[in-house]
Amino acid sequence: MNPIALASGVLPEYGPVDLIEAASTAGFDMAGLWVDPAEWDTARHRDTKRALAETGMPVVDVEVVWLQPGCSVDDHLRILDIGMELGAANALCVSSVDDPGETVEWLARLCRHVEGSPLRVNLEFGIFTKVPDVLSAKRIVEQVGHPAAAILVDPIHVDRSGSDPADIAALDRRFISYAQFCDARAERPDPANFDAIIEDAVDLREHEGEGAIDLDAIWRALPADIPLSIELRSKTLRDAYPDDPIGRAKAVAKATRKWLGARI
Repeated sequence: MNPIALASGVLPEYGPVDLIEAASTAGFDMAGLWVDPAEWDTARHRDTKRALAETGMPVVDVEVVWLQPGCSVDDHLRILDIGMELGAANALCVSSVDDPGETVEWLARLCRHVEGSPLRVNLEFGIFTKVPDVLSAKRIVEQVGHPAAAILVDPIHVDRSGSDPADIAALDRRFISYAQFCDARAERPDPANFDAIIEDAVDLREHEGEGAIDLDAIWRALPADIPLSIELRSKTLRDAYPDDPIGRAKAVAKATRKWLGARI
């Protein structure tokens, strides 16, 4: 069975220590951490390292390195530095830069920054970014040509972008170090309505097997046994467990392991 990680988006209102403890108590194998350079001070770093040491919880990723016009290079590099200090396996990167060539340059610089560490810089595709689908991500990562560059697959973005699982299966296996996972409803947002796209991704995801995405096809297209970060951003889930991060994490772990267990 794939190792599973509790993605930061499941507990967006909680800090890293609460997420790590919830992931550990709920039986996740790994944790994903949201790193905001403006809020990540010495105390937060110290407390996060302590929580990781006490639980033995590995970090599947840190997020998010968001490439945007006028964005801070220093902030991006600091997220990577924090990730490397925490032993993170991956950093999640998205691009809102119009020129694909500029995204190639940015991603290459990020990859050079993490040389000598095991951290991979994963470019996530989706219709909310300027890298809308898996083939666009493939072209960029191939042009970067750095071993730290990878592609992040998320089923909701596969479905909403019309990406073909066959194209995921055809990717060079070295391009995929982990994947996100969730289900979603059949109704797709209007690609021209940015607010609807964000609502779909942030509030309307569902437990595996409870939505309409062809998760089997996507799961089988991925390399066997890679870590799956369960990116179940859901208003319904948040409302059901408003003050209970452990209960929320347990609900996500239970549904995920049930779905994966049925495929062994």
